[in-house]
Amino acid sequence: MALSELSNLRIGLKSLTIFRSLLSDPVVNALCYCLDKAESNNEFSLESAINAYAEFVSQLYTSNAASLGEYIKDICENDENIYVRLIGSGRTSSEQQKRCVEHELHILQATADLNSDKLRGYIGWDGYLPEFDSGNVDIVEGYKHRTANIGKYGYGTYARNRMFFINAQNHIVPVKNPDSTTLASLVDYELERKVIIDNTKALLDGKPAANVLLTGDAGTGKSSTIKAVVNELYDEGLRIIEVRKDQLCVIPQILDELALNPLKFILFIDDLSFQKDDDNFNALKAVLEGSVSAKSRNVVIYATSNRRHIIKEKFSDREGDDIHRNDTMQEIISLSERFGIHVSFQKPDKKTYLHIVRHLADENGVKIDDSELELLAERFALERGGRSARLAKQFIEGLVSSGKYE
Repeated sequence: MALSELSNLRIGLKSLTIFRSLLSDPVVNALCYCLDKAESNNEFSLESAINAYAEFVSQLYTSNAASLGEYIKDICENDENIYVRLIGSGRTSSEQQKRCVEHELHILQATADLNSDKLRGYIGWDGYLPEFDSGNVDIVEGYKHRTANIGKYGYGTYARNRMFFINAQNHIVPVKNPDSTTLASLVDYELERKVIIDNTKALLDGKPAANVLLTGDAGTGKSSTIKAVVNELYDEGLRIIEVRKDQLCVIPQILDELALNPLKFILFIDDLSFQKDDDNFNALKAVLEGSVSAKSRNVVIYATSNRRHIIKEKFSDREGDDIHRNDTMQEIISLSERFGIHVSFQKPDKKTYLHIVRHLADENGVKIDDSELELLAERFALERGGRSARLAKQFIEGLVSSGKYE
């Protein structure tokens, strides 16, 4: 690459418009600075150019990218810009924007093709400078593929992450260490999981999908099932956002934010329960009812609860302190009825519990006679007040950590 070509690359990067946010990326920013210093290089500024080169390579190394090409490809494909937002919302970009994107992709391709020999030659110093790989990537075709399949890949933070939560500022932020539970690791409850999987696939296919309430005893795998479904269908364009009970009033804001996003989302509310006069009760009820907002095409609510009717009842509620006792009782159960699908996870009987234990033992390489395994598993459950899938997992984890049954 001749000096004039690198000079053109320097100017081209500064002209980025659709992809302008990439200029604030630490690696790209350091590269631009390096090109600036190399361009003005003379015997008095050589030290500055060398320093700028080292800073650029340091930023690239820190990113853990396999090569500059792979890095540029990644940030390009995941960039959230006006063009990709238009594509994702189903709208058409202008001809000017299309030409701009095509031109800028070629600038980014030239950036991805840059290697250490070319850049070091541009600086013009015979001493040692660290190397970096350029890789062999096709920026243009890669971006076309991503935008053509935007419903599976998404863009921005949603392209890079699968699980999110709402922070104290009511912003959607990614989970740093997402739960890795898979459907293959879950045992029994096949019929219950199938209902949830089928409903979720309907959402991904653009068909009517219902909000789902999962109830049942603690430790039966309600939350694990939802997370496992997300991990299974992530590549199909599914994401999950956990919402705490005290954040339910933020759901309308979340729905507005996600309305034009091409991906599909589960709003996950874990361990849902209310006191009768809880303000959050009415907030969720309004969302499920629809209130003034249309039902979202790309978002469903999946909630788990250890209670059938979600509301913590008192005997006085049943006996009727209220003049209209029937109206009070209807209000208590109305929220659970607003979920289109209700799936019940029952506490496992002895046979099911031991089946889960044996499966987990095999999966974790536990070497133990079946009769001894079952005896220890039953004792473990009885000491803790009953059987559950969670207890089965804890029991096996205890055997593994003991190191006695390897």
